[in-house]
Amino acid sequence: MRYEGSVYRPPSEAYSLIIQATIGCSHNKCTFCSMYKDKNFRMRKMEEIIEDLEMARDYYKYVKRIFLADGNALSLKTEYLKMILLKIKELFPECERVGIYSAPKDILRKTIDELKALKELGLGIAYLGVESGSDKILKHINKGVTSEEMIKAGQKMVQAGIPLSVTLISGLGGKEKWLEHAIESARVINAINPQYLGLLTLLVQSGTKMYDEVQKGEFKLLNPKEVILETKELINNLNVKDCIFRSNHASNYVALAGTLPRDKMNLLKQLDLMMENSYGMKDEMFRRL
Repeated sequence: MRYEGSVYRPPSEAYSLIIQATIGCSHNKCTFCSMYKDKNFRMRKMEEIIEDLEMARDYYKYVKRIFLADGNALSLKTEYLKMILLKIKELFPECERVGIYSAPKDILRKTIDELKALKELGLGIAYLGVESGSDKILKHINKGVTSEEMIKAGQKMVQAGIPLSVTLISGLGGKEKWLEHAIESARVINAINPQYLGLLTLLVQSGTKMYDEVQKGEFKLLNPKEVILETKELINNLNVKDCIFRSNHASNYVALAGTLPRDKMNLLKQLDLMMENSYGMKDEMFRRL
């Protein structure tokens, strides 16, 4: 396969065929993100995308899932995306799901009918990086959208019937705004009610603006104990229905998995147990840190 620059995909797309429909990220200004810095954003020519699909068909006997990269392939015009999905149907009749990264502004630019049409053609999951529900934090990390825009985008995708996988980043508010980050993030997730919710932990990479802030002492990272407390606050405030929750990425200090609200109490108990066993602290003691 032909790929330009570094290629990223969600953990759940580990075994998917990755096709670059766009190159880079159209926003590419988030202060914590080191992805796509090696390329300028552009939309690939349809001939190139079709060539990649045909090459993959010649090489792979069976393709269960396909992921359309790069950062926000949903930024493509709907008719363009329809052509790609139709070609996938033609070449890969066995394909069960096509996934895509979706930035909130890209979702908001499309109508419900457009999104439903993409679903009918095989778009089976969209990934939305909410990161935080706090407007102060979203502004600080230069996400480019407000929490209300994030909610509207998420609700629009859910309304269109496209399964939505949302990501939050633990620790993104630092020591100063950890509680606000947890409570406001839960507020946004509750309003969207996505089918999937993934929690990552902030890992600051050199070369990013946030890395410079940490080096200068302007942004103070949470320690593992504080991350656990923040995670508990987040889960405690979540009020969603039939949402598959995962916090088992390599960046996470505690591996958690369950379906909310069914497993909410069990998840909270796991965090309490981790605090007590690892740090010898009960919840009330821990809150005073």
